[in-house]
Amino acid sequence: MNPLALLLLIPIVLAELARRLRIYPRRAMVWWALVPALASVGLVGGRQYLPAVLVLDALALTVFLGDALTLPRRGWFACTRETQRVASLQMPHPVKLTIANRTSRMHEVWVRDDLPDECTADPEHLHLRLPPTSRSTVHYHLEVSRRGKFELESVYLRMSSRLGLWQRDLVYAAQDLLHVYPDMRQMREYALLARTNRLSLVGLRRTRRIGQDNEFERLRDYTLDDNYKHIDWRSTARRGKLTVKDFQANQSQRVIFMVDCGRMMTNTAGGISLLDHAFNAALMLSYVALVKGDSVGLLCFSDEVSAYVPPRGGLNQMNRLLHASFDRFPQLHESRYDEAFVYLNARCRKRSLVILITNVIDEVNSNQIERYLTSLVGRHLPLGVLMRDHHIFDAAEVGHAANEANLYRAAAASEIVNWRRGVLSDLESRGVLSLDVFPEQMTAPLVNRYLEIKARHLL
Repeated sequence: MNPLALLLLIPIVLAELARRLRIYPRRAMVWWALVPALASVGLVGGRQYLPAVLVLDALALTVFLGDALTLPRRGWFACTRETQRVASLQMPHPVKLTIANRTSRMHEVWVRDDLPDECTADPEHLHLRLPPTSRSTVHYHLEVSRRGKFELESVYLRMSSRLGLWQRDLVYAAQDLLHVYPDMRQMREYALLARTNRLSLVGLRRTRRIGQDNEFERLRDYTLDDNYKHIDWRSTARRGKLTVKDFQANQSQRVIFMVDCGRMMTNTAGGISLLDHAFNAALMLSYVALVKGDSVGLLCFSDEVSAYVPPRGGLNQMNRLLHASFDRFPQLHESRYDEAFVYLNARCRKRSLVILITNVIDEVNSNQIERYLTSLVGRHLPLGVLMRDHHIFDAAEVGHAANEANLYRAAAASEIVNWRRGVLSDLESRGVLSLDVFPEQMTAPLVNRYLEIKARHLL
């Protein structure tokens, strides 16, 4: 065989073995391999050194191959993963890995979990020493950048040979299913602040009740945010501390969210899509409405209706809303408002607060939004939630030191902003409530608008 062809064949064979067996040389082996390679350079001066070079090559090859035989095998270890099935979007989720050493000697192991591209681990790699015939556990947190269903399939263990010249990756199957839901932390914060009467800390303002048809609910201690007119002086005298009356708003009303999942919701703000912000705000308001005794429903659509949850009351409805929304993603399709509103009219006959969450980009979709929202006036109470684009509004605010290019850019952005204001004015003039907010600031204004509607008895 041609020596040149043999030299080309050896790397190919080694590469194929490395791919199949997952065995790779470490940096230490590369440095030690330079010793016989440099010795071979001496053959240029004369062939009298050939026997010594061959002995050195044979010795190096023997050490390399002998050290490769000490590499750990897959049956020497076992690996399992423990984690909860449900995680929240962009929230740390704990994971525990258990590695068992079945051999009678200590091993040094680098552990890495096989995660989808949307998941990041902290820390990314885990290092530990496994004592003989022992079981060790390591913990890390993963964070997921989008909602949905993810499969965690395997765990990787990287180990070195006895002399540290080789390393091997062992793969262990560890099947787990992870459901990533929108962030539920805001609901826990709301429940806590509501019990302590401190909802103003999350941007919710107390709305003055109009009319006298709100029923008495309970007596509680007075706080600084309470209206002094609600103080019950008889109970105050009996208890020896200021006591106020709490009222409950009208119940058994209906709130239906129509969430646009089309191309207009593919932009991002704060690291997540506009659709994620829409679901976060909708789920928060759903929790508030369900706590107040109302019924909540959800309709998701793009070029077709992709999910529909009929309006129901009770906190169990939150599970249905979460399950219907956690795996919905923005689609690069034109939204069919006509099909969505026809679908809603066929299934919702009673008067409801219909909240459409979408984004306005051009006159085509703004005309459709105005047309179909105004068709609900009289039969339902429509509320259009339009999300702002930071790039447009930031470009419209130009300082005095701006150059000519930025001035032209600001003029174009200001024209778009004025056009949006015209769209909102047209909706308001035709009996449609509207809300124009930045995506990451949408939750508190939306809940405040709902509380205002309840207080004014618009439903």
